[in-house]
Amino acid sequence: MAEEDSSRRWHGEGEQRRQGGFKTMPFILANDFCDRFATVGFNANLITYLTQQLRLPLVEASNTLTNFHGLSNLTPLIGGLIADSFAGRFWTIAAGSAIYQLGMLSLTVSALLPSLRPPPCAAAAGAADRACARASAWTLLVLRLSLLCTSVGTGGPRPCVMAFGADQLELDRPCHGEAGARQQRWSFFNLYFFGVELAKLIAITLVVYIQENVGWGWGFGVPTIAMLVAVTAFVSGYPLYVKMAPGGSPLARLAQVAVAAFRKRKVAVPSDPGHLYQDKELDAGISTAGRLLHTNQLTFFDRAATVTHGDFSSSGAPRPWRLSTVHRVEELKSIVRMLPIWGAGILLVTSASHNHSFAIQQARTMDRRVTPRLEIPPASMLIFSNLAMLGTLALYDRVLVPRLRRLTGRPAGITHLQRTGIGLAISTLSNAVSAVVEVRRKRAAARHGLLDSPGATVPMSVLWMAPQYAIHGVADAFMDVGRMEFLYDQAPESMRSSAAALYWLTMSAGSYMGTLLVTTVHERTKGEGQWLQDNLNRGKLDRYYWLVVTLQVVNLVYFVICAKLYTYKKLEIVDQESTDDTHEKHLELPPLKESDEKDVELRPLLSADL
Repeated sequence: MAEEDSSRRWHGEGEQRRQGGFKTMPFILANDFCDRFATVGFNANLITYLTQQLRLPLVEASNTLTNFHGLSNLTPLIGGLIADSFAGRFWTIAAGSAIYQLGMLSLTVSALLPSLRPPPCAAAAGAADRACARASAWTLLVLRLSLLCTSVGTGGPRPCVMAFGADQLELDRPCHGEAGARQQRWSFFNLYFFGVELAKLIAITLVVYIQENVGWGWGFGVPTIAMLVAVTAFVSGYPLYVKMAPGGSPLARLAQVAVAAFRKRKVAVPSDPGHLYQDKELDAGISTAGRLLHTNQLTFFDRAATVTHGDFSSSGAPRPWRLSTVHRVEELKSIVRMLPIWGAGILLVTSASHNHSFAIQQARTMDRRVTPRLEIPPASMLIFSNLAMLGTLALYDRVLVPRLRRLTGRPAGITHLQRTGIGLAISTLSNAVSAVVEVRRKRAAARHGLLDSPGATVPMSVLWMAPQYAIHGVADAFMDVGRMEFLYDQAPESMRSSAAALYWLTMSAGSYMGTLLVTTVHERTKGEGQWLQDNLNRGKLDRYYWLVVTLQVVNLVYFVICAKLYTYKKLEIVDQESTDDTHEKHLELPPLKESDEKDVELRPLLSADL
């Protein structure tokens, strides 16, 4: 189902200016706020539901969660391709949200029906020395089908909401000028992540409290209702939205370039890039903000734009599987150049996956009383991450950026890659602190003779875990915003939803790597006393944390090397003195020094900026 084209092509303003703009933000941000509130409220304490309500072993429950998170972050890649190819962002978001709603509804119903939960321990065991029965195969089937629905549903909103919001503000529109466009884009991404973290903060306090103190039916029911509000709010703004027409399958275009280059692998590439094939009319629908300029990297793919006999049909049209334009070749090059940087984020997700499993179980063994009558739910320890991220975003926005801007001359203060690298370094510190705190917790358990009493409360305040969560939140404030803005900025214009999906694909790959790491450690350490076991007091969770720290240090070195070698994409300069489509000229940017190519992002400029 293709979206109608709202004629947003940077030309001929007129009627469509009644659509888009800041008036659409309440609908879009309300949708995303409720969506994140529902998602986090649904996921934050799921480890407790699996281990205490369904009575799964800790490692099995942890792997169930990481696999679920992995699939949830894999489907956005498919959703992004669907949006960019034929459905458009609006309908992809709406359809995905509805499917997610169905999954949450079924899980809520399963939590309410006694027949879909294990029987009480006394009824199941019949004797005090017998173990409680775990969930039946039928109960687990309903659980997995519900999780499958929510995983498929996330494939709609996640890759599209941010790009859809950017469409409304026309963040790529040339008339903003270089500095203005970058600063507005940077402010939008900071605002977006600020709203996301605020939703998470409310979810891990309100929803987790309901789950722990009221019941799981209401605990899942509140996020389900919030998701219904999100869908309603988003759809109600339909008449106000700018709805970009999809530009055809980006995956097909990338495949055409690769196939054409392989077919011509023995063809010599012209020494003058000006002799490569260009077709402005063919690329008009996928390069409204300016065509990509030729780069001297990955020159093997330039063969796809080298004209040879048989590249044109009898009508004079190029055969797409034999000949591609320079712009389309550079689309593929842009994606390939981004992949090494993208890959560095995978281990960041792996290194944080335990915050939703082992760290929550750690907190459950500790003294969680703040006052004699107030106790922190284990899953609500995530509040320290959210508060730290919110505070860092505000501080970064209001204090750091103005000072950095004066020092560097950049609207955002520092580059995306610099911000990402800082986040990676801080994240490493978070896991080092986690290891130190776990050693202290086990020593406290040993001093009080609790090593063989996993259900007992270790006389050590859970607030000792607050620093590791807070440091992780600071890391996210740098890493998450930097990664998302990098993907949005450096992706080809027609592949924005697909590029946003790469962000979630990082989450997916990181989750699956977390499952692999946990399973490998669990299997390899059986002979010397398992590192990861249900009784954390006898386990060696601190060694697992130090292993993660070691991997993070290696990953940080890898990222720095990739960032040093990365070259930002180059766009043509658009001189648009008239809004008429026929009065448009394109000028190539002058050659840059090597250092400039690495440090400067090139965006379209107006004649006023020239």
